[in-house]
Amino acid sequence: MVWVFLAIITLLGAGLLIFMYRQANQENISEQTLAFPEFPESFGDIRIFFISDIHRRKIQPDFIKRIKNIDLVIIGGDLTEKNVPFEQVAENIMQLKKLGLVFFVWGNNDYEVEHHELDSLLLQHGVKILDNKSYLFESEIGDKMELLGVDDMVHERDLLQVALEEASADSFKILVCHEPDIVEKFTEQEGISLVLSGHTHGGQIRILGYGPHEKGRITHLPHTTILVSNGFGTSLIPLRLGAPPETHILTITTRQR
Repeated sequence: MVWVFLAIITLLGAGLLIFMYRQANQENISEQTLAFPEFPESFGDIRIFFISDIHRRKIQPDFIKRIKNIDLVIIGGDLTEKNVPFEQVAENIMQLKKLGLVFFVWGNNDYEVEHHELDSLLLQHGVKILDNKSYLFESEIGDKMELLGVDDMVHERDLLQVALEEASADSFKILVCHEPDIVEKFTEQEGISLVLSGHTHGGQIRILGYGPHEKGRITHLPHTTILVSNGFGTSLIPLRLGAPPETHILTITTRQR
């Protein structure tokens, strides 16, 4: 009977590992509309594809084909990590470039590789690097929208004030930072309407609903709205449980729906 019990436990354990591996390799796309009264109507609706924490995963062409009508692509850090070939990183970038203009902020794991080489690769492929910088868009009537990006907080390279100094006072502002804790470094005064982040993987492995971090979600704070993504890849082990991978199509609009 003991051997039967051990065999059952082994089979259940193997089945759970297979389930966790399959969940980690899902290609989920979450679509959300975010309406802001301060968003300039002259821009119409802006569709953003946001992906963070790619790590070791490969972005497949069939996955990219599922994503339509994107205005901006934003990589929210951890594009890569130690021992990932730069050829794979380049292929992932080329797949994302099929969707539109690509922006990037640094994550903590991006500094595990030769970051000067990664920087050069990004520039070679026309990716806009938001390392404590802002990028301005203007509508036909002169309304302004700006993407602000800060460098990695784990390595204490984030200089939000520098990015804000580049920005216009009257623009609609979206801040991209790998770590969600950036919301503690500004107030309503800075006029940042939306923050896009990742880093936490939603806990990655959650037991009975509990994990080391909260699941990814959109939260409306008194001074901003923040999206924390579960991310696309994994760290340490290629397994997930209760925090499936996700990418995001965000429609930014001024109309309530």
